[in-house]
Formats: sequence, C-alpha cells, structure tokens
Amino acid sequence: MSRTQGSAGAEGTSALDAFRRFFALERDVLVLSVAMFAFSLGFQMTSRFLPEYIVALGASGVVVGLFGTAGNVISAVFPYPGGAVSDRIGSRYALTLFGLISTLGFGVWLIAPTLGSVAVGGVTIPPWVWIFVGLVLAQGWKSFGLGATFAVVKQATDPSRLAAGFASTETFRRSAFLIGPVLAAGLIGSHPEFTVSFRYVLAVAVVFGATGTLAQHLLYEAREDSVGGSFAGLDRVRRDLREMPGPLRPLLVGDTLVRFANGMVYVFFVLVVTRFYRVGFETTVRLAGLSYPIDLPPEAFFGYLLGVEMLVALVSMAPAANAAERVGLKPVVALGFAVYALFPIVLIGGPEALAPAVSLQWAMVLVFAFSGLRFAGLPSHKALIVGPAEAGAAGRVTGTYYLLRNSVVVPSAAIGGLLWEFLSPEVAFGVAAAIGVVGTGYFIAFGEEFDAYR
Repeated sequence: MSRTQGSAGAEGTSALDAFRRFFALERDVLVLSVAMFAFSLGFQMTSRFLPEYIVALGASGVVVGLFGTAGNVISAVFPYPGGAVSDRIGSRYALTLFGLISTLGFGVWLIAPTLGSVAVGGVTIPPWVWIFVGLVLAQGWKSFGLGATFAVVKQATDPSRLAAGFASTETFRRSAFLIGPVLAAGLIGSHPEFTVSFRYVLAVAVVFGATGTLAQHLLYEAREDSVGGSFAGLDRVRRDLREMPGPLRPLLVGDTLVRFANGMVYVFFVLVVTRFYRVGFETTVRLAGLSYPIDLPPEAFFGYLLGVEMLVALVSMAPAANAAERVGLKPVVALGFAVYALFPIVLIGGPEALAPAVSLQWAMVLVFAFSGLRFAGLPSHKALIVGPAEAGAAGRVTGTYYLLRNSVVVPSAAIGGLLWEFLSPEVAFGVAAAIGVVGTGYFIAFGEEFDAYR
C-alpha cells in the first residue's frame, strides 16, 4: 500500500484522537494504560529533580554522573529479568510486584534525609546513598514491558501508518510527562527549602504508585496471561542479536551516539538551571485590575520549563508523524536527532546568547521549547525500529535494539560527571554536543528508509 492510499482512509492523528482511542481500548489494555499513566506521573514528578536532591544532600557532580549511569544500567538489564519473573508467576502478579517495588522506591527517596548519615562497620554512609537504593526499586515498573508495547502497535497498525500509531500512544503516555513536572513545580514552590518541598512531591508520588498498583491488581483480568511468555534465556538473546534486521544497524549506530551524548548531560539539566545560571522566574500578572506577583525559585522554575518542553513535544509529535507519511521517516528522525545533538550546547550557552534580546528567564523558556522538538521525531523513530521486523518478532527486535543501545550508553553519565566536576560544565556539554552531531551525521549518511514510507 502506498503512503497516499494508507493515509486516505485513516483517521487524522492528534492529541484528541489519542485520548478518544484510549477510552475505546479493551478492558485489560485500558487498565494497564491507566497504571502506566500513574507510574509515569509519579516518576516524572520526581526523577528530573533527583540530581538537585542528591546535591542538596551533600553529593558532588561525580556522584550525580554515577547516579545517571546507575539509571542507565537498570534500563538496560531490567527488562529481561522482568520477563523471566513474569514467566514464573504470571503477568498480573508480576505487574503487581513491580508496582509495589516502584512505590517502595518512591518511599525510600521520601525518607532518605531522615535516615541521615548511617555508620556501618565504622564507615559512614551519607544520606544520598539512599537515593541510589530508591532508584533500583523505583525503576522496576518503568523498565518492564517495552517490547510488548512495540509489538502491540505494530500488529494493530498498517505499515504505512506506524509513525501515526506511535504518535497516538506517545501523546497519551507523555501527557503524564507534562502534568508531572508542572505539579511538582507547584509543590516545590510551596516551601523555601528544597529538601522539604521536594518531599511533598515524593509523598504524592507514593500515593500515585500505590493507586496504580492497587488498580491494576484488582481490575486487570489477564485472560490471556502471556506477558513475558516468549522469554527464552540468553541463547535467545544471542540469536536475536545475530538476526537483527540489516536496515536497523545504521539507525542503531547513529541513535547510540546521540543517546550517549544526551546521557552525558541529561542528569545535569536541572543543575544548569538551579546552580549554573541560578535563574528563577519573576513577573506580575494583572487581572481584573488586580496584580498578582509570581516569584519562582530556580527549582520550581525548572519544573515549569519541563512543562514547556513537553507541551511543545505533544503539539509537534502528531504533525511530524503526518509529515513522515509525505517525506518519509528518515528526514523526521534526522531532525529529532539533530535537536538532541544540539540541545546541550544550546542549553549551556544559548540563554546568555539570547539575553541581550530577552531576559534570562525568558531565554531559558525558549531554550526548553526548542528542546521539546527533539520528541517530534520519536514516533517516526519507533516506526523505523519496528517496521523492518517480521510480524511475529517485533517485541524481540525491539528488545534487542534497546539492549544494545542502552548497554553502550551505560557509562555516559559518569563520563559527563567527571567532565562537569574536574573540567567545567561548558566542556561536558560541548563534548556531548560534538558526539551527538557525529551520530546525527552518521545516520543521515548511512541510515535507510522503511519501504512502506518510500
């Protein structure tokens, strides 16, 4: 089917379409989607602020980098053990277990300051160590089921409409990415001391995690309990690595370089706002003859900046997916890679460059609005990953792709932390941008288009 034919009879893809389709889902998928929204909300409320929380508890930039690397390790290795657990106890109980573990992780983050510096065997354990413990637990639910999501979209969508299909699911899921940081920013602004106000955020995240866990356990019926049922051990993994479709290889190389670059600096975005620029937001809103002063500290302002970023992402994903049906997946993916690659240098140097024209706070808003464009290519990127896979192998191909990419990206945050701490933030972000540009150029030069979009 040509792109024109595929588009003619299909519904337009927009944010409203995504929500309409969501409420038409089957019961079990609907329940799992609600749970995913709850956990995404809890994780997005908390995770982007954790580097600031760690520094506030006495850690250095090196520790922040190691924290980012620890998250990369978990993202790379959790999905396969998750599949094995699901094989053993069934998807309903596995999802409940992972939900409880994630909620416990939010709770560990909540009580970390009250644990203080604990002495074990004559060695004093600083309070920020508990943030690492909580990370291992909190990412339990988030890292489970990635391949299954890709497989469902591939099976339910015409090949020429894959980008639109992923745009629909991403629009719904990422609405939690918009709501979470903005809700967190409101709570953070309620108390002048960050370590106090952020614990309000963590308490709400615990409530969301517990609610999501309870809802999925009571409402999820799992008539065909097959989540994780295809896991067949390391031999299967090695075979999947050898059998990865050829068109994915240049995409994987370019994507890995771009994500490695992003991983070097991602955990430091909050510190650029709160400690490098130390920029908050001050303005006065006049309404009905009354004046309302707004004075946000840098930590709260960062939450609203994440809201701006995700608002641009949500608005741009559907048009970008529709554009992919006219120009192909590769140009749209390349555009997203380019924004990923350039954002580190735009963030570290852009606000000062824009400052003569606009104030520093509004320059920062523009910078994060630009960052939102990197998500515009995400649906097309996912379509390019899963498109070449055979009908019955989409989940395995996706799992193999992300296992390779995430494994290589593991040390990126630690390297970024060393550059940040011992050279300078400018060097760390500059090196990251250079690596990202190389990855983008490689994909532009060697990446292949998915046949259905030619």
